[in-house]
Amino acid sequence: MAVIWGVVLHAIGGFASGSFYLPYKKVQGWAWESYWLVGGLFSWVMAPLIFALVTVPNLFEVLAAAPAETKWWSYFWGVLWGFGGLTFGLTMRYLGLSLGMAVVMGLCAVFGTLVPPIWLGQFGDLMRTTSGQVIVLGLAICVLGIAICGVAGMMKEKSVTEEKKKESVAEFDLKKGVLVAIFSGVMSACFSFGVTAGQPIAELAVQHGADPLFMNCAPYIYILLGGLTTNAIWCLYLNIKNKTYTDYRNISAPAVRNITFCALAGVTWYLQFFFYGMGDSKMGEYRFSGWTLHMAFIIAFSSFWGLYLHEWRGANRPTMRTITIGIATVVFSTVVVGIGNYLAE
Repeated sequence: MAVIWGVVLHAIGGFASGSFYLPYKKVQGWAWESYWLVGGLFSWVMAPLIFALVTVPNLFEVLAAAPAETKWWSYFWGVLWGFGGLTFGLTMRYLGLSLGMAVVMGLCAVFGTLVPPIWLGQFGDLMRTTSGQVIVLGLAICVLGIAICGVAGMMKEKSVTEEKKKESVAEFDLKKGVLVAIFSGVMSACFSFGVTAGQPIAELAVQHGADPLFMNCAPYIYILLGGLTTNAIWCLYLNIKNKTYTDYRNISAPAVRNITFCALAGVTWYLQFFFYGMGDSKMGEYRFSGWTLHMAFIIAFSSFWGLYLHEWRGANRPTMRTITIGIATVVFSTVVVGIGNYLAE
């Protein structure tokens, strides 16, 4: 039952991640760098601190007692992950929700799932067990599904007119989008490394009375602070370069409305990792495989929203059939990974 609950919690986190970008579409009169930074303040500062204060007793004592090296590595991986989050926003601009998420999260799943056990020296042991082999098979199926989604994107590129592309994704650019997505996917996997590096902080939280279900809320503070550093520097640079710093005092833009939607997007974004952390605590011996589940659910839900928002408008039947098969393959991979975790139990 613990593994089943872990899969359910990862599904909720995947829904939050696959949906968080929608409120940004309601922001009016602000440049991308302006609303990304405002939303990020809720994602990387306010929400992590508030949720940690609620779920971790004596939070500041836990953080003070944590080894300096652990805090540094958590922050370091957060800074690198920040590059992935930063370019993730650009990927959405060029590829749209469904295709962009498939490419980014696919690469993120591969690196984020395999690197932690390799780093911890567990990969050899993993491959000698039936459960471990099933989990790696699930990962391979996930990658296959992502590749199919990528093929669907190329089919769309060839079959849909430029006018139709711009109707569904205003700045659609397959080549530029794929290059940005590759970089984003690799760097986004650093969040998984940050969670692994921050486990001593999580264990301290449990020792101070935190429910193991919420123990990852403590290291999130350092990981997301690293993400804030990267994103804030870049967004402020763009504000100055593009002179969009005037957005924050532009009386013609609906400031209250924009901040509200940025806050909604930011908190929803944080919820993906809140539920990911809860699911991670339930995944048993091979908890690293939860990263694959998380990524796969994100792809599935974001693909649904992409279809709902008509991002594939004008695509022919073979293209629609291909993207449907790709999404179904990704969803199936989560079942295989779940079976692998069940066998480990």
